[in-house]
Amino acid sequence: MDKIAVLIPCYNEEKTVQKVVNDFREVLPEATVYVYDNNSSDRTAELAAAAGAVVRHEYQQGKGNVIRRMFREIDAQVYIMTDGDDTYPAEYARQMVNQVLDHQADMVVGDRLSSTYFTENKRPFHNFGNSLVRGTINRLFHTEIKDIMTGYRAFSYQFVKTFPVLSKGFEIETEMTIHAADKNLQVDNVVIEYRDRQEGSESKLNTYSDGAKVLMSIAKLYRNYKPMNFFGILALVLTVLSVGFFIPVLIEYVETGLVPKFPTLIVCGFALMAAIQSVFAGLILASGAQRNRQDFEMNLIRTNIHYKELLKDET
Repeated sequence: MDKIAVLIPCYNEEKTVQKVVNDFREVLPEATVYVYDNNSSDRTAELAAAAGAVVRHEYQQGKGNVIRRMFREIDAQVYIMTDGDDTYPAEYARQMVNQVLDHQADMVVGDRLSSTYFTENKRPFHNFGNSLVRGTINRLFHTEIKDIMTGYRAFSYQFVKTFPVLSKGFEIETEMTIHAADKNLQVDNVVIEYRDRQEGSESKLNTYSDGAKVLMSIAKLYRNYKPMNFFGILALVLTVLSVGFFIPVLIEYVETGLVPKFPTLIVCGFALMAAIQSVFAGLILASGAQRNRQDFEMNLIRTNIHYKELLKDET
């Protein structure tokens, strides 16, 4: 088991990966630096190995797939996840590691948005998207996490080995954040300085398509983690629509004794039935979600026992 594992998922980052590896090896000399190459067509893997990183490969494309492979294969007391594009300064890594080792944090978020991100980042829609995602998740899940989409994080062993990675792409950071919020895990924020990509280094994130995927991911995770809230909102919308269209029909019936808009009345009835079904669906799924939380707590206990056994074997 490594004391500290630095995890760097990479896809075509030959311009910066060597510097990133060197920076983290300098700041965390006791750490093992892992670079997982995700089908790069340039010299990313070669340069990472030359800098002293342990290079491995993930052949399913997508950052989520890479993170799944990393979490499955590597055992460490604390994990640092960063990007290979040299946008996250290594000098904050020690503070983030200490939050996990000394303050029992399950996840430490490298918070860009409270410092230099909005001035350094040259893509205005990314700024808007980060603010939108942060506000949406904090409202829906009642959290106060400062940076939802950051790729700079630290994790405990317990978090890594109990986190079910389902996302394939850049939605992975959103999934991590919502998982931690739902499972009442300790999340700490460390304010970091962000620097934009070097000239000639291209972002793999598509503002519009990946942004849409992130928003869809939030909706799906909200449905899965908060089913009563999700289906309750759906039931409320259906009820309002049903009542809204029913009132004119009722008024006309009271005044004339006739129902000339009979199809509207039928649709209102079906909409109200759908609202009732949504409420019961929410109740049933909420019971399942509660059971999942209980199972997670038991799995967390087993993982903690296994972690302590690994530490004993190390000593």
